[in-house]
Amino acid sequence: MDFIFYFGDVFSPLSFLLLLGGTVGGLILGATPGLSPTMAVALLIPFTFHLEAVQGLILLGAAYTSTVAGGAVSAILLKIPGAPANIATTLDGHQMAKQGQGAKALQLSFLASAVGGIFGVLLLIFLTPLLAEWALAFGPSHLFWLAILGVTVIGSLDSASVVKGLLSGCIGLWLATIGFDDIMGAQRFIFHPSLGGGINIIAALIGLFAIPQVLTMFAKGRRSAGAEVIEVQKHSVLDATRELLRRPLALGIGTITGSIIGLIPGVGGQIAGLVAYDQTKKFSSEKEKFGKGHSEGVIAAEAANNAMVGPSLVPLLTLSIPGSPTAAVLLGGLLIHGIFPGSDLFDNHPDVAWTFINSMLVGQVLMCLFGLYVAGLAARVAQVPQSVMAAIVLALSVFGAYSVQSSMGDVYVMACLGIGMYFLERFGFSAAPLVLGLILGPIAESNFIQGGMIADATIGKASYFLSGGLNIFLISVVVASIAYSGWMELRSRRYTTKEEAQA
Repeated sequence: MDFIFYFGDVFSPLSFLLLLGGTVGGLILGATPGLSPTMAVALLIPFTFHLEAVQGLILLGAAYTSTVAGGAVSAILLKIPGAPANIATTLDGHQMAKQGQGAKALQLSFLASAVGGIFGVLLLIFLTPLLAEWALAFGPSHLFWLAILGVTVIGSLDSASVVKGLLSGCIGLWLATIGFDDIMGAQRFIFHPSLGGGINIIAALIGLFAIPQVLTMFAKGRRSAGAEVIEVQKHSVLDATRELLRRPLALGIGTITGSIIGLIPGVGGQIAGLVAYDQTKKFSSEKEKFGKGHSEGVIAAEAANNAMVGPSLVPLLTLSIPGSPTAAVLLGGLLIHGIFPGSDLFDNHPDVAWTFINSMLVGQVLMCLFGLYVAGLAARVAQVPQSVMAAIVLALSVFGAYSVQSSMGDVYVMACLGIGMYFLERFGFSAAPLVLGLILGPIAESNFIQGGMIADATIGKASYFLSGGLNIFLISVVVASIAYSGWMELRSRRYTTKEEAQA
């Protein structure tokens, strides 16, 4: 119950102001099609440099939770998911909006998001310390395999192809070796003076996540002509609350499904929303209404994608394995502020860890309150032409990359990585495993070298890295995650081929 002692820090003037700003800003960014939670958090990291670690994390955490919920606005009003996590919301949410129930759908989405989100953060509060104590047994060989596990899990689950996902992770690991070797001081892969200090993680995050979206938005020009904008009619919040309480099945399935899926590294909110929607439909007594504007579909999807947020941080804070692409970017934010998540996080930085987690709990309440009353404003933001939004994001990207070290070299690195990622995405590669390789590469390398030095003085490298219960367990999980993803991809291709043959 240590977290109770740090609630007061959330309400200090600057921290609470950042929490409010991150929540409102996240709702607006989330409501904008094309701006994913991952990109929103990446763009905000440069603005945390001059803040204390805990204040920076409060801003990033608030933006993370509210962008996921804000994505429901464009999903319901425009039938364009603000983020992949809101895909399931479009199925019934937009139908409700077309039937004149847009305000009701928005209110249900924010209320369900708050219930799911609060439950998810409570899981984060009570599960994280237990796993952190278990993680104390980890040595260099285990941390090395954990870093590899983090890359393979996201690499095999966040891409259309397992091979392309793993290749993206390998590219990230290679990028992490650019610059000077920390142990021997040797130069590696320095082709330009801008790379002398290695790849700056912030410039890389902005380039890999924001620039491809900017180029895509410029390519599309003005907002898609097929998008149908629907006016938001007034609706009583009290009636929406009664409707939510009349749907405990959808709320319960969404919350529990999202929380469980959030604990699995790399799965993400889109899977949580779709699985919760599917399971609610199967157990509902009104199956025929799904897809035609049924409130249970909106409640289940939104409760799930926000319940996923808290548990997705459990493996990040205890084992340094991000549970989602946005959590991978948060890992970068933690490292920049000199905080290494892991077994001793709650011993060495309890004020930072607990204040950050508590702020997410308060942020869920603020997200719900602001979401209910700024839905109309967010809807207007969703109608901003994509070319204008692309110009704004590009300006923020250049400012963010330059402000890291006041260096144009970081801007060049951001631009090169972003343009390269734009073309890689067109061939089915994903930015998330690449970023994770870049972040976890130094962790894997330093623990491999440290473990190798210990092994040379004791039992040898092969025995040190490949024997022992925990090593074998981690290696097994690495192999199993790749094999499972390969099997799922093969199954999906067979199903698609069968459907095409029957068509």
